[in-house]
Amino acid sequence: MKIVTYNVNGIRAALRKDLLSWIKTTDADVLCFQEIKASPDQLMDLLIFEQLGYEHYWYPAKKKGYSGTAILTRRTPKHVEYGCGESDYDDEGRILRVDFDELSIMSAYFPSGSSGDLRQDFKYRFLDDFQLYSNKLRTDLQNLIISGDYNICHRPIDIHNPKSNANSSGFLPQEREWLEGFIQSGYTDSFRHLNPDPHHYTWWSYRANARAKNLGWRIDYNMVSNPLKEKIKHSTIMTDAIHSDHCPVLLELSL
Repeated sequence: MKIVTYNVNGIRAALRKDLLSWIKTTDADVLCFQEIKASPDQLMDLLIFEQLGYEHYWYPAKKKGYSGTAILTRRTPKHVEYGCGESDYDDEGRILRVDFDELSIMSAYFPSGSSGDLRQDFKYRFLDDFQLYSNKLRTDLQNLIISGDYNICHRPIDIHNPKSNANSSGFLPQEREWLEGFIQSGYTDSFRHLNPDPHHYTWWSYRANARAKNLGWRIDYNMVSNPLKEKIKHSTIMTDAIHSDHCPVLLELSL
């Protein structure tokens, strides 16, 4: 099974940059999108996804042009779960999940705290609540993959300049401590499981030609619950995809 997570930074803008051709070439079984910034009625033709063989599920934010998640899948899920039951997060369309017989896959868009203290506090609250939500989920869904934009670099190896970013949202000690605890609670960072080398990033600022210089952050993950750890076959960051300021991350499982 091939699973891809991708913060598209606006699905309509990405489609204008030929996202459809990329989807066709990538040939993933499940695509988890974040920051779609649109509702289905704002897309010109949803048949374009069906013609590629995908069922599609959308969870936009109530605020127009903001946040939101989506999942495209070639396999029909037995259940689709919209949100986590907390209106503060569900109003922003941050969590969408599809359940299959042998595993469940979530597209998650964690808040950014870079706009100021209020959103940073919101982010910390989300992190605490998400850990509790994950703990509860895994009592029933042991085979769980949480794919998405976590808006956190885990370790210094995951950011181009850890010293100068030590006080930046996304690399704050409290955030990194949370991510370490989340992994220790029962998950495997599938990319790092197979790729220990530095200089692998998934997001670059639009400023200062950062992407060309590979001055990036690794903040997008396919986190695999530990019962699936031995099924991890391959993982790669797809840096050739240029529809967004992020790039996709591919996970292949041998099921």
